[in-house]
Amino acid sequence: MATNVIENGARANVLSSNTLPRWASAACIAGSAAASGLIFALAGWNTPLFAILAALLYLAAWTILNAAVRGGRHGSNAFWATLVWVAFFLALVPLVSIIWTVVSNGVRGLTTFGFLGSDMTGITGVQDQAAAAGQAGVLGGIQHALVGSLLITLVATLISVPIGLLTSIWLVEYSRGSWLARLITFLVDVMTGIPSIVAGLFAAGVLMTYFNLIGGGYSGGKQVMGFTAAIALSVLMIPVVVRSTEEMLRVVPNELREASYALGVRKWRTILRVVIPTAISGIASGVTLAIARVAGETAPILLTAGMATSTNWNVFKGWMMTLPVYIYQQLMRPTAPSAPDPSTQRAWGAALVLILIVMGLNLIARAIAAAFAPKTSGR
Repeated sequence: MATNVIENGARANVLSSNTLPRWASAACIAGSAAASGLIFALAGWNTPLFAILAALLYLAAWTILNAAVRGGRHGSNAFWATLVWVAFFLALVPLVSIIWTVVSNGVRGLTTFGFLGSDMTGITGVQDQAAAAGQAGVLGGIQHALVGSLLITLVATLISVPIGLLTSIWLVEYSRGSWLARLITFLVDVMTGIPSIVAGLFAAGVLMTYFNLIGGGYSGGKQVMGFTAAIALSVLMIPVVVRSTEEMLRVVPNELREASYALGVRKWRTILRVVIPTAISGIASGVTLAIARVAGETAPILLTAGMATSTNWNVFKGWMMTLPVYIYQQLMRPTAPSAPDPSTQRAWGAALVLILIVMGLNLIARAIAAAFAPKTSGR
């Protein structure tokens, strides 16, 4: 019996040797955070850099500890596994930092009375100086910029999504790898990387040429309107929609198409009823990505739609303001240069609204994907 106890104890020691206690990881995290905090307490506090340094110190400490106690193979495994988690948390640092900065600075502007329901008509430096001195509230809002952004983005989406979706369907379902398909793919790839200012110049040039032709060689500045900005944004959106939709359509298994053809269903109906519903989740995400890509553009809007202080509901006439241009104007050209605080408050509030719009678009895309995705039996 004594021999069995000795043998069991030896086996237990063998199984428990070269292992780390459960609190070892937490201790490494605490030590890394303490070391990083001490360094930045002496050098000057910076929260994002503190998080980055703490993550890197934890990566080094956890790898060395595993290699020393459990061996080189476990140390290598701990390094790569920890590197994945560290990279994930480091990727969250700028995202969380941006969201926190915009929310903390933008809530005050967003909660100002009339911020969403008024524009900048009649707002001068006199009102801003009075607001900065505490004699009155901050006047002026983003109604004109919000309306302009929504209308221009909506028109650009109506232009881009049908063109991009039909182009992707032709490339995947009908082109059969022809030279024209390769040329279109090449041009789409080139368009994906063009600067936004070039898209604005293209749209302004096209509309200026058109109005010159119908106006006898004189456009009279008629090309500066919301529709011109929508054309510029559609130039930026179409490549994103084409590439994302094309990839999603290629993911759809060919067996689904062949099963539909075997039942005698025509090709166009197979695409409409089988292929697109199967890929609708990725297509919706791609469209949302394209909209978010252009929602924050400033340079092409400045060239094509200009700046306005009043609300313009007509995208085919007159200057229009958008949220990115509004933010730029309030920060770079305050209404009262000697008292820029009210303009800064408006800019942060507009930035928060822009982020909320992009988040809303993502939620809408997820709802569309969930509504139109193929239903499963759950088995």
